[in-house]
Amino acid sequence: MKNQINILEQFISKKGQIAILIDPEKTNSEFEILKLIKNAEIAEIDYFFIGGSTVTKSDFEKTINILKINTYIPVVIFPGSSHQISGKADAILYLSLISGRNPDYLIGHHVESASELFNMNIEVIPTGYILIDGGTKSSVAYISQTTPIPRDQNTIAFNTATAGVLQGKKVIYFDAGSGARKSVPIELISLTEKLEVPIIVGGGIKTYESIIKFKNAGANIIVIGNHIEDNIDFILDLKSLKQKSN
Repeated sequence: MKNQINILEQFISKKGQIAILIDPEKTNSEFEILKLIKNAEIAEIDYFFIGGSTVTKSDFEKTINILKINTYIPVVIFPGSSHQISGKADAILYLSLISGRNPDYLIGHHVESASELFNMNIEVIPTGYILIDGGTKSSVAYISQTTPIPRDQNTIAFNTATAGVLQGKKVIYFDAGSGARKSVPIELISLTEKLEVPIIVGGGIKTYESIIKFKNAGANIIVIGNHIEDNIDFILDLKSLKQKSN
């Protein structure tokens, strides 16, 4: 049964919520996904984000089906292209890559998916997506042919986020990219809290201590990759964090 909560309202409700990002290209067997679900439920995470830069439609749909059948945790689409949409999910982050200048990722993919998405029973959340240099060439930077904002240019990143909010974006997502050596600067999250929209941060976040820092800086959602899959100590740390937040 589809989760009936309002996802945007849940984003707004508190700081330090946790999302696990699943890239169906890398995690697409039922065994892997069921294991991830089990560990995520132990850790009491808040959301599954699903999507990736080069995901096939079949892997994308298969992963969503497994998630919706086997877990109560809300499923939020984090799309890398126009075919990554599904009415089975609880919400979609309708991403505009506002840190880049590639029109396909500013509006092009949206035009391709708009008619189909408009007729789906899914919560659509307009989201300003901002890439920050994480010390590696991320797949999203390569696929989108955009250059991340340098880590030492917080003013540019803040002004980009501000422009997104003024355009009507309901959420700002800062991402250092998959496999990042360095995460988004804490100072940037502290700065953008004044924009009064939910802040999502992801990329290169692999420790309990960094999650605490992002929470204290004002991040509403902290996105973790599959680091949770086999690391039992990290799972227990996340559970402890969630219990302290409740």
